[in-house]
Amino acid sequence: MADSGYLNFSGERFRATYHLPGTADDARKRADEICIEQTVEFPPDLINRQDIRDQVFGRVEHFRSLNERMHEAVISFAKEIAGSELTQLINVLFGNISLRPGIRLVDFELPDSMSADFAGPRFGVAGLRKLTGAGARPLLCTALKPMGLSPKELSDMAYQFALGGVDMIKDDHGLADQDFCPFDERVKLCAEAVNHANEKTGGRCLYFPNVTASATQTIKRAAYAAQCGAGGVVISPGLAGLDFIKQIADDDAFNLPILGHPAFQGSFTNSENEGIAHGVMFGLLNRLAGADACIFPSYGGRFSFTKNECRQIADAAVKPFCKMKPMHIAPAGGMTVERVSELIDFYGRDVILLIGGDLHRGGPDLAENCRRFLQVVDALP
Repeated sequence: MADSGYLNFSGERFRATYHLPGTADDARKRADEICIEQTVEFPPDLINRQDIRDQVFGRVEHFRSLNERMHEAVISFAKEIAGSELTQLINVLFGNISLRPGIRLVDFELPDSMSADFAGPRFGVAGLRKLTGAGARPLLCTALKPMGLSPKELSDMAYQFALGGVDMIKDDHGLADQDFCPFDERVKLCAEAVNHANEKTGGRCLYFPNVTASATQTIKRAAYAAQCGAGGVVISPGLAGLDFIKQIADDDAFNLPILGHPAFQGSFTNSENEGIAHGVMFGLLNRLAGADACIFPSYGGRFSFTKNECRQIADAAVKPFCKMKPMHIAPAGGMTVERVSELIDFYGRDVILLIGGDLHRGGPDLAENCRRFLQVVDALP
């Protein structure tokens, strides 16, 4: 390749932090390989274009040993190689190297100049509080389940939940467009039921149908949900893609909050030595895509997330990040009313308390069960 000065990048770079197990020498070699694999993906000794070497190659900005067997590398990339696309940004952060063992993405930072391309949550913490009228208390949320109920049965349930004073009602993520529970019918009936309850109580409960589907259907279903009077939508980015959250979040005509669900994302985080850290997977990436809140399995439930992993997610949801609004968190996965005080002590008051099956344990009067849920929260100091 002839030497040339074709490239003229701005000099602004975004940074990714990786944890690399093994010896220090092996980890440093792997860091250097990331710089090439995630950019030119070409033998560097065959590139004699100095502008490519200087501007396109990744750079190891910092390398340190955390202990004898774990090391940390901070690698920067020119913002121009991400373009303005979320898909390409994620490709640079963890594309080809996701296929290799011994590399874990644990954090990343973007310059403020990239905020025009990645606006983040439209509503976030403050916006959801305003929409629900919840004031300063934690938001109360529940799910429509179990699978197998008809649209009419689910809408009756939604009506009772809304009468009882919860702030948000979401479809279970397993509700799609099954023959026994068609999407269009379910969403129309549930939205009507929740809005009817709101008219009766003066409340502002929001119904979030699950719109996760194929590419064209996700967009179509989100529009239909808004047309029916839904208060927001649920999207599983692991199934539909993070960029579909971004497309919907950036659409001024849609203008409803988005709740991200973690289905299909768990295997990214399960290994300590590779994959993606919990705070990045469920916190930063959801926020970057424009989710206003993210669901994740809380410690102490039926999944295996630890307190430290949940803290990573909670911190990533609200820390300063490319001028984006803080994102709400919804720890879930077998939470109970009796744990409300403990959960608020750990997560703080900016939390969505998502309790599903446990709200049915108090008896058949779901509205009354929700009122007791609210009373427990209101009674806390």
